[in-house]
Amino acid sequence: MIRHLCSCTLAALLAAPLAIAQSPKDEKPKSPEFAKSDTAKSEPAKSAELPADSITDGSVTIGGQPIDYRAIAGTLTVGSSDSQDAMIGLDGKYLPGSDIDLPTKIEDQPATARMYYVAYFKKDAPKGSRPVTFIYNGGPGSSTMYLHMGAFGPVRIVLPNVEHQEAAPYSLVANQYSLLDASDLVFIDAPGTGFSRVLGKDAPKAFFGTDPDGRAFSRFVHRFLTKYDLWNNPKFLFGESYGTTRTAVLTFLLQQSGIDLNGSVFLSQILNFDDSADGPQGNPGTDNGYFLTLPSMAATAWYHHHVPNQSADIEPFLKDVEQFSLGQYASALLQGADLPDDQKHAVAAKLESFTGVAAAYWYKADLRVSGSEFSKELQSELGITTGRLDTRYEGPDLDPLSAEADYDPFGSATSAPYDAAVNHYTRDVLHYGQDLTYKPSAYGPDFHWALEHTPPGGRGWDASVNVMPDLSVAMKRNPKLKIMLMGGYYDLGTTFFGATYEMKHLQIPAKLQANISYHFFETGHMVYVTVPALEELHKYTADFILANEHPAR
Repeated sequence: MIRHLCSCTLAALLAAPLAIAQSPKDEKPKSPEFAKSDTAKSEPAKSAELPADSITDGSVTIGGQPIDYRAIAGTLTVGSSDSQDAMIGLDGKYLPGSDIDLPTKIEDQPATARMYYVAYFKKDAPKGSRPVTFIYNGGPGSSTMYLHMGAFGPVRIVLPNVEHQEAAPYSLVANQYSLLDASDLVFIDAPGTGFSRVLGKDAPKAFFGTDPDGRAFSRFVHRFLTKYDLWNNPKFLFGESYGTTRTAVLTFLLQQSGIDLNGSVFLSQILNFDDSADGPQGNPGTDNGYFLTLPSMAATAWYHHHVPNQSADIEPFLKDVEQFSLGQYASALLQGADLPDDQKHAVAAKLESFTGVAAAYWYKADLRVSGSEFSKELQSELGITTGRLDTRYEGPDLDPLSAEADYDPFGSATSAPYDAAVNHYTRDVLHYGQDLTYKPSAYGPDFHWALEHTPPGGRGWDASVNVMPDLSVAMKRNPKLKIMLMGGYYDLGTTFFGATYEMKHLQIPAKLQANISYHFFETGHMVYVTVPALEELHKYTADFILANEHPAR
């Protein structure tokens, strides 16, 4: 779960033309009327100063309606503590009169994070009327180039369906499924990713962890609302993958600090890491990861035609699998060593009927198969490794004798196009970061994420992150808050059944369950790589925002 998508080296796209409808105007851009600081400075920034923001204009047609927008690419600096953060101005410098004696060297100064963002504002919108949606990917340690360049930005990368395409040049097109028809958009790169940087003493420790990351994003939201005078606008969060973990924490932190959100959207969710398909054998005695993953395994087997006598439709099939998962399968796992051998054989046979993986394999594995083991075993006789984040993808085995998948064919197929797209678009269209390195992720030998969490009330387990209490408390404190959960059936990274299980086990009054809506797709983790699913994703998200932007009216 700690990994999201591997990052690959850029090919030669940067010299290729962009085939997009948006064309930033040649004249020198001006700051939007609602911005509180000058942003179009052209002089080079010093190493200790924020790079100058870049402002461009564009237009995109959504649903047949042209939308003119202003794009701002820039950074905001946040501190590593509330007291330090309060002394930092919007320009990233300490405010006059701040009681702080800065060392000369940046590496000796208190830790700060420069958080890079790209904001899109619809032009001529009445002040205070437009919703603003904060959007981010997960990882943890991933940039937001995927949601930006694949789902909701005004330009998107074109990918072939479930294939590893040819290398660059790639095709970028105007995104008719951008979310700009429903909301202004803010794509945020987490500290240490994209053009975001962590600076100062012990900076990685100050920002690389469940709780410090959530606090950094909370401070960013506060600063952004102040800079662009958006405090009275409807506000939404949209997180994907580990970004849903962040969203649960952030929803609570914002509510605690005086910001009631209109809604939070969870795409490909993981709130309780005990529910993960990744390595549950390392957490013995906790069997959720096995029975909650089975429906995703069955969906994968159904897609690859490995289910014996499989039905024509996946929905009725999955209902049967879900019933078995929570019933006979969960009961068998919970019995542990007391499970009678004849029942163990019967359950193994049933597992084979749902997954196409031999009953003998299930029996030998003590009925407990991780997502990675399944990815390797499903098509092993063909020498094929099945994808993890999107199990429709497949690729040759790297090691025919390994017990688990050695890589994710989906990540290998999608990383390079997204990397190329964000670098080309950011520099050639947004005119930002010409001399900077865009980091698709923060991953590396020195990257360490503190997967620890203190929930509201302080009663948590050190061994596992579970942010369900954060979302529960936020929903109870703000009973008008609306939640939408979405995901793909073919996802072994964050399973759709596990996500549903989490939502239905939140510690909230039964009537608040009505505040949660659900939508699932016949796709994988990044549902938007398939255009029909992207179209539906846009519709569900736009409808959710429009339905909840003025809930009291």
